[in-house]
Amino acid sequence: MANMKKLRRDYGDVIWTGKKCIMGLPISFTRYILTTTVLYTKIGFFNIKEDEIDLYKIVDKTMKFTLGQRMVGCGTIVVTSRDCDTPNKELVSVKKPRQVKKLLDEAVKLERDKYMVRGRDMVGANLHDHDGFDAHGDDIDADYDETAEE
Repeated sequence: MANMKKLRRDYGDVIWTGKKCIMGLPISFTRYILTTTVLYTKIGFFNIKEDEIDLYKIVDKTMKFTLGQRMVGCGTIVVTSRDCDTPNKELVSVKKPRQVKKLLDEAVKLERDKYMVRGRDMVGANLHDHDGFDAHGDDIDADYDETAEE
């Protein structure tokens, strides 16, 4: 219980937390934390690396099950997002993956409703518009309008 208090103190409203399982046992140093707004991945013991994805940026979720994972009740959830740093994230070998995916679906839906965003609204969201960039190498700016001079 003290661990959950620490997680709530550090991350806010925690919906779910889990560890990467090896042969069905949560003995790795990879922890996944799902809050109401963000999906965190925390890796390491001495040196800790932490990555996060805002839930409203998630556009797709798929699940993979190897034979070994199915034997011990685990699975891998692959998350595709419009996040520039982490476009793809794998929640590797988590226990009860279908329940976790359902929790993730509900949290993503609530965040999208909060920001009034849908997946189709974010198409090309991580592409940057470079004004004055000559895309074709012909010394003509892509935004240049010849009719404006006349």
